[in-house]
Amino acid sequence: MPTLPKGYNRLTALVGKTIAAHHMLQSGNSVLIGVSGGPDSVALLHVLATLATEFCLTLGVAHLNHCLRREESDRDAAFVSALADRLGLPFYYDTADVREYQRGYRLSLEDAARRVRYHFFRKVCDIGGFQKVAVGHHANDNAESILMHVIRGTGPLGLSGIPPVKNGWIIRPLIDVMRSDIIHFLTENGLQYIFDTSNNDVRYLRNKIRHNLIPHLAAGFNPKIIRSLNRLGSITSTEEHWMDDLTDASLNEAVLSVESQHIVLSVPKVAALHLAAQRRVIRKAISTIKGGLKGLTLLHIESILLLLKKESCYGQVDVANGFTVLRRGSELVLGLGAGLKKKYAERPRFNYSIRHPQVVHIKEIGIAVRFSEILVPNFSVLRDTGHHAAFFDINSIKFPLLLRNIESGDRFVPLGMKGTQKIKKFFINNKVPRDQRFMCPVLLSEGRIIWVVGYRIDDRAKASATTRRVLKAEILMPGYRKAHSFDPAPKSFSTQQTES
Repeated sequence: MPTLPKGYNRLTALVGKTIAAHHMLQSGNSVLIGVSGGPDSVALLHVLATLATEFCLTLGVAHLNHCLRREESDRDAAFVSALADRLGLPFYYDTADVREYQRGYRLSLEDAARRVRYHFFRKVCDIGGFQKVAVGHHANDNAESILMHVIRGTGPLGLSGIPPVKNGWIIRPLIDVMRSDIIHFLTENGLQYIFDTSNNDVRYLRNKIRHNLIPHLAAGFNPKIIRSLNRLGSITSTEEHWMDDLTDASLNEAVLSVESQHIVLSVPKVAALHLAAQRRVIRKAISTIKGGLKGLTLLHIESILLLLKKESCYGQVDVANGFTVLRRGSELVLGLGAGLKKKYAERPRFNYSIRHPQVVHIKEIGIAVRFSEILVPNFSVLRDTGHHAAFFDINSIKFPLLLRNIESGDRFVPLGMKGTQKIKKFFINNKVPRDQRFMCPVLLSEGRIIWVVGYRIDDRAKASATTRRVLKAEILMPGYRKAHSFDPAPKSFSTQQTES
């Protein structure tokens, strides 16, 4: 932007520098100014009107009546309309029942008002052909926002404060200006403004911070607390931009596919990142599809990260407003819509034939099983093997064996029992979590299940004290599942503990 001519007052010069530093405007831009009638927006309007000729700006004034303060709201609208008329600027006006919107969407009053207001601004931009919307947030607002985030609990993004430019079209030219400088500018130039009495209501957290906490901090701890908090926000914001670029690179590396309603990430690639990077990648992926992070909490993020570590490779986390995260084997699916669960609801199907002792990789669920023949001179070596290995009398089975999903109606004779039992009932009796049941393979010989992998072998295929040739089946990822509280076999069969 061109250098400001000499003679411009301090506030206008500071705003010009802010606009240039953050590339808020280009010559010839059309700018819609949100004006409430309060000191901040009135000062913004006059400053931009002063700069308009110099920078070839086309301006418009927008005012939304929130219908919250009855006569005061109508007074504000009339004041802003008259102000726009005096300056010869087009005036855009509308009303909105913010309380009804608040109740309908279960938002705080502040959030509801903000949503309605920016929806109005966007609509006016579309009608009037405006490229930017300028709003009156200043340095004190920024300090208050940072303290609000700290009080509520925040990460680095919350410490960044109010962004000078948001989404490329919302600009805040006063963000480096103190409230005291704004009042001085208005008084010095004899400019009128109106006061919103709700700004004194300390039932609202922001007002309590403005009128109670900040004066207390300034008087007892740091007279320049506003500037200090803004400096913190500036430093953190710069670092956030840098880390955001790193996050983009990590996310691009982890993405397997992207559609309008969901994104699929590689579990191994996300899991290999530092914990801080994992959190950022997940947040960025959600924001990419959801269009923001509204409703997302640290608890959601931590729950999603647990999916990366799930031993069963299956699970889901419901975030907010229909957004769901699914773990499906080596894939993490993040998306919107009821159709997502349906699309990815099918269990990964697999069917592997084992024609001789070998290693079989079941890529669909992220495990491998090694089959090997061993000679057993002493049956005691088969005892206490844990759940990750199983031993079979090789004379009681026949190759080729089959590794597949569990199917409806599957039955086997659990070690130590006489009759058959449905695998579903076995899982229920032994309190096996549902998500682990979905991902459990079974091993078959001649169409008969001889091992519910990782849980129990079939009694008819067990190795006995007289067995000398044994087929050992071993899960190569012992962390495939945690040992459950139930015993692998009845105590009376402890000399035949051969299942895994």
